[in-house]
Amino acid sequence: EVCAFIVSAYSSNWLRLNKPFNPLLGETYEYELPELNIKVVFEQVSHHPPVSAWHAESDHFVLHGTINPKLKFWGKSIEIAPEGTVTLKLKSRPDVYTWKSVNCCVHNIIVGKLWFEEYGLMEVTNQTNGMRTQLNFKPAGWFGKDLHRFDGFIYSQDKEKLRFIYGKWSDYLKSAGADDYDEYMRTHSQRFRVPDRPATDSSQPSTPRKMFSKLNSLTRQLTGGGGGNSVDDTNGPPGAAAGNGTVNQSTAPPEAGLTNGDIPKSDSSHSLDIPNSRLVWQVRARPDHSPQYYHFTLFSMSLNQLTDALTARLPPTDSRFRPDVRKLEEGDLESAALEKNRLEEKQRDVRRQHKKKRHQWEPLWFRAEQNPYTKEDDWVYKGDYWRREFANCPDIY
Repeated sequence: EVCAFIVSAYSSNWLRLNKPFNPLLGETYEYELPELNIKVVFEQVSHHPPVSAWHAESDHFVLHGTINPKLKFWGKSIEIAPEGTVTLKLKSRPDVYTWKSVNCCVHNIIVGKLWFEEYGLMEVTNQTNGMRTQLNFKPAGWFGKDLHRFDGFIYSQDKEKLRFIYGKWSDYLKSAGADDYDEYMRTHSQRFRVPDRPATDSSQPSTPRKMFSKLNSLTRQLTGGGGGNSVDDTNGPPGAAAGNGTVNQSTAPPEAGLTNGDIPKSDSSHSLDIPNSRLVWQVRARPDHSPQYYHFTLFSMSLNQLTDALTARLPPTDSRFRPDVRKLEEGDLESAALEKNRLEEKQRDVRRQHKKKRHQWEPLWFRAEQNPYTKEDDWVYKGDYWRREFANCPDIY
């Protein structure tokens, strides 16, 4: 069930290639589901580097994490490594799970139609009993057979394979017994044999200087500013020299076999169909008008709704009050662009004032702290947002 929860979150991003709004420092968002007593709060806790911290809780769980994207350029694509750990603590039993997100790669940033894939190894660890799940999110590969596919095993504390998990993060997740998997692979060994392919060339393609301005612009869109991720038109793309992503830095995203502008097609004949499998999760169909609304799910479409009741109780930093977002939803593109520029200039001015006064920005609802389970740096919820005492909220709009 934990793996189904993780994979289902990726499915909501499928086909969503529009540039998101960059959160302003101190910007917040809250969500409540009273019938299930679920509460979620987000805060942009850092601008350079951009870091979003969030905390969710209910009668059954406590869930928190951070989003801190790191970029690498590979000539025709951009790889986004979303650093940060997610921690899930169950209240019904003493189980705590931790995991990190896999990488996302946006292809055809120079020529062709944009498309993206999620790939990398994800390890979900039960910090209480030592059980773990390793999920391999597969790159599309030479002929697109593995597009959106993932698979892996659930292991016991003694590293014994307990269950095999497989599916497509854009569609479904199934679970099969380890013995059923072994038998299936014995009888289908030729069909699912890994094809021979040439060794990966670790040398990176050179990027013409005239492309760097476009790359720089895309970087600012994805990260919310310049900072340490900007492209240097003298030294070339920074990802070729350094980075902290989960994919080996010397290994470029697998673009071999795809010509310029190609979008791989998933091959249904390559799908596993292991007997006695159990369907754990199936994606819900999106509304017919989803393509006209940035490929949002029905749930996503409702998240920016601002009612009179919400207006009365939200803090002034909530993203539903952003004037550029509101103008965009009203269809006033010219005013939305003007508001966006005004907000960015206001944020720069606040940053200059803080630097002049040597004042360190302090988030209101989260604090920097070590994750007690992973021993890594993390942002931990302070616990007082829902008191709704918002007098000290900054004026960011």
